[in-house]
Amino acid sequence: MLGRYDTEGRFQYVRRTTTLDQAAGAAVASLLAAGRRGHPWTGWSFSAGWGSQEKLNVTLVEPELVAEVGIDIARNASGRWRHPARWHRARPDLSPTDVPRLTSPPR
Repeated sequence: MLGRYDTEGRFQYVRRTTTLDQAAGAAVASLLAAGRRGHPWTGWSFSAGWGSQEKLNVTLVEPELVAEVGIDIARNASGRWRHPARWHRARPDLSPTDVPRLTSPPR
């Protein structure tokens, strides 16, 4: 699950990535810290895929890891991105404050 801070300082869900292979998943997991009480997404549910009623089982983590992803900007009629982001790499050299703030609400 991918998020960005908006101009008001709120952590917004923006998109999900494709499934990571085992090696990439293990590498990312080593860079993550368990989410603390009061995580911005506590109580949320996430769909397993486009048009699916199945819900993902997620473990919330601290929103501290910056990732480089590839985005297909195709959108559907309601303005939502049609495809998940493709994982490229973690950017532990950056912090969330280095990422430009989200200026419009995600759809």
